[in-house]
Amino acid sequence: MKRVLVAAALFGVMTISAQRTKAWAIELPPEIAKRGSVKVALVPNYPPMEFRDPATNTLSGFDIDLGEALGRKLGVKIEWTETSFAEFMPSISTGRVDAILSGFTDYASRHEIASFVDYLRSGPKFFVQQSRASEFKDMAALCGKKVGASRRTMFPAEIDKWSQKTCGSNPIQFVGTDGSADARTQLRQGRIDAAVQGNETLPYLMDIEPGTYAPVGEPIATQFTGIALPVKEKALQQAMLEAVDALIADGTYKTLLAKWKLTDNALEKANINAGQ
Repeated sequence: MKRVLVAAALFGVMTISAQRTKAWAIELPPEIAKRGSVKVALVPNYPPMEFRDPATNTLSGFDIDLGEALGRKLGVKIEWTETSFAEFMPSISTGRVDAILSGFTDYASRHEIASFVDYLRSGPKFFVQQSRASEFKDMAALCGKKVGASRRTMFPAEIDKWSQKTCGSNPIQFVGTDGSADARTQLRQGRIDAAVQGNETLPYLMDIEPGTYAPVGEPIATQFTGIALPVKEKALQQAMLEAVDALIADGTYKTLLAKWKLTDNALEKANINAGQ
């Protein structure tokens, strides 16, 4: 009789525990839960966020590790879908993918089509060739110089805003480039004097190309990198928000930041649409 009572008590504890676990489980939209996967778009050309490992050609980077960790938290597989930057927003609006996780900046101008679960703080930062670092001891030395940045981003507008505020009658001469890799190429070739890209990328680049680049000053704006999701998919937004916060709480987020030299870009908690 005593064994029966003990067994019943244990069963009751297990039932309550299961109910609590279910209550705290992250709930996905039914169609995604049924499919068992989240389709995620990316462009793997922005190290250390996402890139193809030159040795193995496999997807690598902070966003890849974060995405796989999110998949485990959500109990689904991440289906990575390579596309072009220009196709990011159309792919979200037409439902070709469920999310974009690709070093994508949260701007208010994008909120009509996508909502962002922000997971990283970043900002555009000037850098120059290490061999010319002595010419740029402060940011004011950039005035009147040729500065390149990807024309597909908001960096041109941020550079112009900073130039108008700082340089007066000797503004920066902006040079639009075909992405950040092109800006670095033009910088190394001496076709521009300085370049701008997100400060989250510079420590990694300086590590793999030692003696090549030197940062100048502080970021000229505060931005947020986020997971872009369809505006109407409120359940998916909430699920992603909870999953990111769970990774922050269990230490996974901190470990991944350290791995990819992004500790200075950490957020204490995830946000939705914090971008301006």
